[in-house]
Amino acid sequence: MDDSANSREDGADNSANAPVRLDLKGLKCPLPALHTRRALERAAPGTRLVVECTDPMAAIDIPHLVNQTGNELEGQETNAVPLVFRIRKRLI
Repeated sequence: MDDSANSREDGADNSANAPVRLDLKGLKCPLPALHTRRALERAAPGTRLVVECTDPMAAIDIPHLVNQTGNELEGQETNAVPLVFRIRKRLI
């Protein structure tokens, strides 16, 4: 699957501080976690990601991925669809 279809920078603010948005709605486990992992690997240290998805397993998988990779889960909204995760890539 082409990453450009699933990730895009927020069009409202093109500054260096704008979060990278991953629209992973409709993808099933394990794809949301895999796309999030790939985005984190490619991101510069300190980059913020906002991940939106609909797969209920992502509520377990994405926080686990963030913890295992040493990144920071700044926030999550898992009580409604889409699920939203705010992640910051580790600085080192």
